[in-house]
Amino acid sequence: MTEREKMLAGRLYDPTDKELAALRIKVRRLCERYNSSSCEEPELREKLLHEILGTCGEDAYMEPDIRFDYGCNTHTGRNFYANYNCVILDVAQVKIGDDVMFGPNVTIATPVHPLLARERKMRTRPDGSKYDLEYGKPITIEDGVWLAAGVTVTGGVTIGKGAVIGAGSVVPRDIPAGVVAAGVPCKVIRKLARTFVRAIALLRYFTSFCRICSSLWRRQSDCADRASTAGPC
Repeated sequence: MTEREKMLAGRLYDPTDKELAALRIKVRRLCERYNSSSCEEPELREKLLHEILGTCGEDAYMEPDIRFDYGCNTHTGRNFYANYNCVILDVAQVKIGDDVMFGPNVTIATPVHPLLARERKMRTRPDGSKYDLEYGKPITIEDGVWLAAGVTVTGGVTIGKGAVIGAGSVVPRDIPAGVVAAGVPCKVIRKLARTFVRAIALLRYFTSFCRICSSLWRRQSDCADRASTAGPC
């Protein structure tokens, strides 16, 4: 197996492998372009996001800055929104459903390092170069989930449909659908009432609608500016 195949299979692998290093460089360059783009360039951002992600759902949007390990191992559904400074370390598959919202400074971390010190220590190749081993566990975030500011989700976790995770939480284990959970480690606080779940869904659709209106307004403003500078025919 190649190191990339080992990585995606959840086995110990060498992250300094040349193929993996080239993929990381590629996505970092794309992220640099995305992060340096202007809010007045929605089409460019959309194009770059489709190049970064393995699957990019309709009307998905991420506020700069963004960071990925690979990007191609992350798959988002429709109406996904991530606020500023989202970090997704996707050495394993990251699946994000429809109508998911991330607050600022959310971290999705699939990498896992061995617990035993002898497995974590640096190794030496015959040529003298150093390397270590790690593995990854996939993360699934189902439809309608809201991760508030500063949430960290660790490898192997599934967050159920419609769940709300409170600000600053660390999520090391599965969270069931339709609950409010928070804390370090994250624990279920209460179940969500149906009316609250519907209100969150309406808020997400309203947010998506506002983004579309904002994009259309910017395009109309650009056309008006070009028309005013062109002068009479």
